[in-house]
Amino acid sequence: MQVTETKAEGLKREFQVVLPATELETRLTSELDGMKGKVQIKGFRPGKVPVAHLRKVYGRSIMADVVQNAVNEANQKIVEDNKLKLAFEPQVQFPEDKDAVEKALDAKGDLAFTVALEVMPSFDLVDISDVSLTKPVFATPDEEVAQTLDRMSQQGRPYTDRIEGQYAESGDQVTIDFAGRVDGEAFEGGSAEDFELVLGSGAFIPGFEDQLLGVHVGDRRTVTVTFPEAYPAENLAGKQAEFDVTVKAIKYPGEVVLDDEFAKGFGFDSLDALKDAVRSNLGQQYEAQSRRRVKKALLDALDERYSFDLPPSLVHQEFAAVWAQVESDLKARGKTFEDEGTTEEKAQAEYRRIAERRVRLGLVLAQAGESADIKVSDDEVNQALIARLRQFPGQEQQVWDFYRKNPQAMAELRAPLFEEKVVDHVLGQVKLVEEPVSKEALFADEDEDEGADKPAASDAPAGETTAA
Repeated sequence: MQVTETKAEGLKREFQVVLPATELETRLTSELDGMKGKVQIKGFRPGKVPVAHLRKVYGRSIMADVVQNAVNEANQKIVEDNKLKLAFEPQVQFPEDKDAVEKALDAKGDLAFTVALEVMPSFDLVDISDVSLTKPVFATPDEEVAQTLDRMSQQGRPYTDRIEGQYAESGDQVTIDFAGRVDGEAFEGGSAEDFELVLGSGAFIPGFEDQLLGVHVGDRRTVTVTFPEAYPAENLAGKQAEFDVTVKAIKYPGEVVLDDEFAKGFGFDSLDALKDAVRSNLGQQYEAQSRRRVKKALLDALDERYSFDLPPSLVHQEFAAVWAQVESDLKARGKTFEDEGTTEEKAQAEYRRIAERRVRLGLVLAQAGESADIKVSDDEVNQALIARLRQFPGQEQQVWDFYRKNPQAMAELRAPLFEEKVVDHVLGQVKLVEEPVSKEALFADEDEDEGADKPAASDAPAGETTAA
C-alpha cells in the first residue's frame, strides 16, 4: 500500500492511496484460503474446495471486503503516521473509470483512491487570569416567599356551594360549559364542559371573567372578548370572539390558615420548614439564571480571545442544525424574514456567524476539558437519564430502552454534563465578583443572542469527543 499526501490547505488534507494488483491478489488469495475449511459446496469434501472454484463463486464479494478493509487500514495509517486529529469522518473517492475499478476487483490492475480529511485546528489555551466577570445575584425577598405561599393556599383552598339564588362574586369558583366562535366559526380549544374557573384569577382572556360576575346557577350568557394582539395562537391574535356560557355551579372560597397544619399538607413538619423549602426553591431558580448570565459572559470573553481556522464540515453541520430551527420557527409562527425586519441572506450570514462561534467555543471547551482531564462518570450520566425519565410519566421504560440502545442519545446526555464541568473549571481561572441586582435586572435581555450562547459541545468530531 502506497500513501502519498497530495494536498495540505488549512485544515484540509488529501492523500492518494494505491493498492498494487499484486497486493490485491495476495489479500484475496489469503481470504479465500481462510474460507476453505469453513464453506460447504456440493460435490466437494470439507476443506477440499479448490481456491480457483472459491474465487469463481465468492471472488467478487470477498474482494469487496478486501477493498473495504484496505480503505480502513489506509485511513488508520494516515491518521497514525501523520498524528492527525480528525474533525470529520474521512471521505473516500474511488476512480470514475469503471474499467480501472473492474480490473482492480479482478486483481488485474492497481486500485487508486483518494482520501480527503478535515483535521482539528491546533491552538494553545490562553491565560485568562486577568479576565474579570460580574456575577449578578438576587436574594429571595420575604415578600416573594409570602406570595408563593399565598398562591399555594389558593390552589388548596376549599370551596363550598353557594345557596340557591346567590350570585357569583370575585373569588368564587364557577363551573361552566362554554363554546367559542370567531367570525361565526368554532375554533380549536374554544370549548369545554364542566370547566372550573375562579373569577378574578386572570386565567382566561381579559374581560371573560368580569362578564360572569353576578351570574346565577343555570344562567346562560354570551361573553364577548377580544384576544390580545400578542396571543400565542396567531390565528386568534387580535380577533373578537363570542362564547356561549352555561353556569352549572357556583362555590365560594373557604378560609385557609397558614400554619403548621397547612404545611403538613405539603409534607413538611412545620410552616417554617415549608417557608425554607420555598425560599430554597426560588433561590435555585435565581441561581440558575445567575449562572446563565455568568456563563454567557465567560463565553463572550473566550470568543474574544480565540481566533483559529474552523473545520468547514463542522461549521456546515452546526449551521444546518441552527438554520433548520430558524426556518421551523418562522413556519410555525407564519412569519417571513421580511416580517422580522431582515432578509434571508442577512439572516443566513448572522446565523452562520453564530454557528462558527458555537463550533469555536465547543473546541475551546473540549481542549480545556481534555487538558484538565475532566471526566463525566457513568453514575452522573445515569442521574441525568433518571431526570429525563421523570419528564415522561408513564413512558419511563420506553425512554429508558431508547437511551440504553442508542449510544448517540447517551452521548447527548453526557455532553452538557461535561460542558458544565468545564465551565466550572474555567470560571475558577477568572476573577468573579458578585453584584447584588434587582430581579428585573437579573432577567433582563435573557433571550438576547440565545442562539450564540451555546457551544456546539454536543457535536463530537470524528475520533474525538467533547463529552469524553
